[in-house]
Amino acid sequence: MIRRRMGAGGPEVSAIGLGCMGMSHGYAGRDDAESTRTLHRALDLGVDHLDTADMYGFGANERLLAPVVRARRDEVFLATKFGNRAGAAGTYVDSGAAWARAACDASLDRLGVDTIDLYYLHRRDPATPIEETVDAMVDLVRAGKVRLLGLSEVSPATLRAAHAVHPIAAVQMEYSLFTRDVEGEMRDACRELGVALVAYSPVGRGLLTGAITGRDQLAADDWRAGVPRFAEGNLDANLRLVEAVREVAREIGCTPAQAALAWLLAQGEDVLPIPGTKRVRWLEENVAAADLRLAAEQQARLRAAVPVEAVAGERYPEAAMRMVGH
Repeated sequence: MIRRRMGAGGPEVSAIGLGCMGMSHGYAGRDDAESTRTLHRALDLGVDHLDTADMYGFGANERLLAPVVRARRDEVFLATKFGNRAGAAGTYVDSGAAWARAACDASLDRLGVDTIDLYYLHRRDPATPIEETVDAMVDLVRAGKVRLLGLSEVSPATLRAAHAVHPIAAVQMEYSLFTRDVEGEMRDACRELGVALVAYSPVGRGLLTGAITGRDQLAADDWRAGVPRFAEGNLDANLRLVEAVREVAREIGCTPAQAALAWLLAQGEDVLPIPGTKRVRWLEENVAAADLRLAAEQQARLRAAVPVEAVAGERYPEAAMRMVGH
């Protein structure tokens, strides 16, 4: 596994990480035994960057990772997040200082570790100054509970304001052939400040695997059933784009998912994709993408296969879209 640096002053980690959300949250067919095998296989393959959050399964995902992380702590670069809370009326954002401290302690307890390698603010409440949040996160660094700080789905202005308080190692943003909003001001800010760009949903929440052919494949408890890009009409349009990616991948000699991941890796040494899976089979397919080296012409053809204006539907439902970009 090739290695990339987690921010200008951070350690080197696997260029492809493992997003663990789907093991416990959002997708149908939870299988803790297979997920545990996948976690161990990832570490065996040199995938040391494991990404979770306190909201994934409302603590269940951190508890799932705990035995593996404790058994192989020296092999793991562990990232988790805070900022989303569950209330009587549903999930809400709390980026206040008190919750930053309480959430960190709760995550440490669930994970069974003394220190989190990378601690992200998952979502930001715009009513809370980012300086207040980062000050509290810095206290966690001083206490030895956290090594590096990160932000997720923030604006370039928020990143700059946060970085002025304390170096930010990484910004986690949705980034794939289907979602390229980060290209431009956000990517420029990351590169100016030496911040790693961690790309989540790098295969378009499964669209770019080529395995999804219709809405009938989405179980009732699969959260994608409520995502606009998977809605009736939109999905058909997006699957036509996937077919265009499949054609390019076939000529390269790889799967569509591998082409999508190799394309992301080619966007810069500071881009670190974290494809999610709970199956060893798909993990191994994703990891193999690190061995692909795309020519400039192949990169251009993959980009052209998915014109930004041709992607149908927002990447989140309306309520979730209101929680990003602050």
